[in-house]
Order: sequence, then C-alpha cells, then structure tokens
Amino acid sequence: MKNFLDENFLLNNKTAQHLYHEYAKNMPIIDYHCHLPQQQIAEDKNFENLTQIWLYGDHYKWRAMRANGINEKFITGNSSDFEKFQQWAATVPYTLRNPLYHWTHLELQRYFDVHEILNADSAKKIYDECSEKLQSNEYSVKNLLRKMNVKTVCTTDDPVDSLEFHSQLVNDGFEIPVLPAFRPDNAMNVSDTEKFNDYVKKLATVTDISISSFDDFLFALQNRHDFFASMGCCVSDHGLEEIYAEEFTGHEIDTIFSKIHSGKHLNELEQHKFKSAMLVHFAEWDWEKGWVQQFHLGALRNNNTRRLQQLGADTGWDSIGDFSQGRALSKFLNKLDSDNKLAKTILYNLNPADNELMATMVGNFNDGSVEGKIQYGSAWWFLDQKDGMTKQINALSNMGLLSKFIGMLTDSRSFLSYPRHEYFRRLLCNLFGEEVENGELPNDIAWIGKVIQDICYNNAKQYFNWPSVKK
Repeated sequence: MKNFLDENFLLNNKTAQHLYHEYAKNMPIIDYHCHLPQQQIAEDKNFENLTQIWLYGDHYKWRAMRANGINEKFITGNSSDFEKFQQWAATVPYTLRNPLYHWTHLELQRYFDVHEILNADSAKKIYDECSEKLQSNEYSVKNLLRKMNVKTVCTTDDPVDSLEFHSQLVNDGFEIPVLPAFRPDNAMNVSDTEKFNDYVKKLATVTDISISSFDDFLFALQNRHDFFASMGCCVSDHGLEEIYAEEFTGHEIDTIFSKIHSGKHLNELEQHKFKSAMLVHFAEWDWEKGWVQQFHLGALRNNNTRRLQQLGADTGWDSIGDFSQGRALSKFLNKLDSDNKLAKTILYNLNPADNELMATMVGNFNDGSVEGKIQYGSAWWFLDQKDGMTKQINALSNMGLLSKFIGMLTDSRSFLSYPRHEYFRRLLCNLFGEEVENGELPNDIAWIGKVIQDICYNNAKQYFNWPSVKK
C-alpha cells in the first residue's frame, strides 16, 4: 500500500515517476489565466491567518461546506476567522474523492510543510502553525509566487479597470510580470438594461468620451483595448454561456444600441444580434494586435436567485450548463477565418459532453501558420480534477496534437492554488508512463520527457510570446 500523498502520488509506475521527477517537477509556471487580486500582489500582502488566504472568496470550499450542513455564518458570515476554519477543517474528512481533499493537503505540504491530515482534531494546531508562518516575509504574496516558480501571471480585468496596480508592479520592478487580460463580458451583457446603461456611463467616465450612439460605444471600448495593450496586455477572455453568431447588419446594431440606451428592454433575438456583433469587433481588434483570445463556454451561472440577492455573484451558485455549442462556434470562427482575421484562440468547455466537439473544432481552423494556433484549453472549473483533466487530455490526444498543448492554468483567486499545476503534471506523466510500460509508446524517455516539458511550460512560453517571460 502506498502512503497518502507521498513523493510518487498519482505516479503508478517507474516510468511515470522518472518522467515527473526528472522532467516535469521543476518546470516553471506560466499562469496565463487567473483571477488573483492584483492589488494584493502590488502591496506584497501578508495575510493575517490561514482563513484569510485560504477560505476568503473560495467558492469551491464554500459549496462543500454548505453540502456538509455548515451554517452560512461560518462561510460568508460574520463568524471569526478561526471559527470559519474550524468548520472547514470539520468538513475536509467528508471531501474524500473530491479534488478538494487532494488540493487541501497538497497546499498544506507545498506551502507550509505540514503533512498532517486536516480534520476537526488537528484544526487548531495547523491553523496556529500556518498562521504564524504567514506573518513572515517568506510568506508575502510575491514570495509565494516566487516559491512556486511562477514566471508570469495573467489576471482578468474589465475594460473600465484602471490597471493602476499593474502599473505599480511595473514601476516597482517586480521581476514576475503581472499582465492584464481584457475581459469585456459586461460590455456585452444586454439582458439587464439598467446594469448595461450603468456600465456605459462608467465607460464614458473612464474614457472621457460622450456615448450616445453605437459608434461612440465602440470607439470608447477600442480606446480601452488600446490602453490595455499599452499596459502589456496581449490576451482577451470571454466568459459566455455559448458563442453568438447571429447574422446582423450595422443598421440593426445601431438601432438595438439606441433602444437599450434609451432604457428599453431588448428581446432575445436583439440581444443575440448585439452580442454577435460585439464578439466580431472584439475578435478583430485582437487579431489586429496579435493577441490571444480565450472563450470559456458553458457555465450556467447564478442559479440560486435567493442566495444571489443575499451574497452576490461568484459565491458558489453556478453549475454546468447544457448549451448547444457546435454550430454557432463553427460559424463564428469561420467568419473570422474567411476574412483572415482569426487570432490565436483557446476554447474551454465546462460540459464534459462537449470534449470531443471542442477537440475536433480546433482542428478545423489550425491552418499551419502557427503551431497549435487554435487550442483546446485545459479542463476548466468543475472539470479541473483527476477525471476531468484525464478526459480532456485523452480527447485532445485522440483528435489533435497533445504535444502542442499549452498546458495548465490556475483559474483561481487564491495564492495557494499553484499545486494544481503539480496535480496536472503528475497525471500527465502517469498517462505517458502507463503507455510506455504497456508497450503503447516507445521507451524513448528523452523525447517523451521533452514533450512533457513543452506541455508544462515551453509551449505556453512560445504561444503567448511575452517578451518579458524569462526562462
């Protein structure tokens, strides 16, 4: 029997162990999509205790605690930090076979050198030990990034964001580039007239551009796109239920914008036409600047309206959706490709039923101009676990070139999430190792090791081509 989370965790044969320890383990990390709060990086924050760095904002843990019958006052309520941690510790033993069980103990080991199992009995000792360590300079946010060998962080930012903390990090000379990503979801969300018009007002204020027409709106957004580029941004991101690819005319979009800007509600077809137009404009701007565009597709968000009203968005009330993805996605990408304006693109699906769809869709638009131009992105959100990652790797392997895959990201708000890269790398090495030992792959460890290193780091470094990324 193997020991829990030993050095060969998830590595089930000698070849897998060799591939991980000799080729994958020490590769740097490019975190090309995350939600880390850039202000905390700029301020090089030290967290007061383990709850603040580990439980604040972590809706994965919150969902598990709710399922365990924990009262909301111990999750997002006004209980003390230690009381919240106690309730999380009491929940951990019930997370067996949930990825949280692995992540929790990996993070305790990798950051704090704590190898005890977290439960109600060990909670106080672990909390005190880790909280004390967090007070030291070694555990400041910047040093946590250094500890994990992170070479680049790419945050997620709304077009109206000031990017002041990105600027501060540059001015302070922080050696790990923290770059913005352009996430214009709010500029497309016309399902809520009042919120959309509030957003238009914010955009007008930020750009000092009077917005009374669709052309004004586009001009202001392009102004922000240009500003993001000046701040080192070369990545956009869209979080959508599905791609929109309705036919539209310029006159129709002008009329639709005027209608919502006057306070009237749009019908479903008008909303889809507007979103379709915006996606094309954003994609063309990305292509003009040589950016990479990302599309996260398939989340059914804010299902619990009572809790949404009480706690707000991103507090743990989202799920996998069953949207039809193929036809509209094909139409959208084909339109851009036909005009020779298709930028490098990464597609992520949340519904595992779409794995093979996405893996084959990327092959339709890889035109030989760039290695892996259209990427099938890593297993995302609810699929970011052993089974989900394995299925994504297998779908890409069966229908594309895994060797050109740009690998893992954190997609996290937590500075303790980087062991997810280790988790991915162990699974990857185990898959290769099993097939070598089964005679399904040649015993060419040097070549397979190179492919693994490319997936872990080198492919992403080449794909994004950030001049500031260091070896």
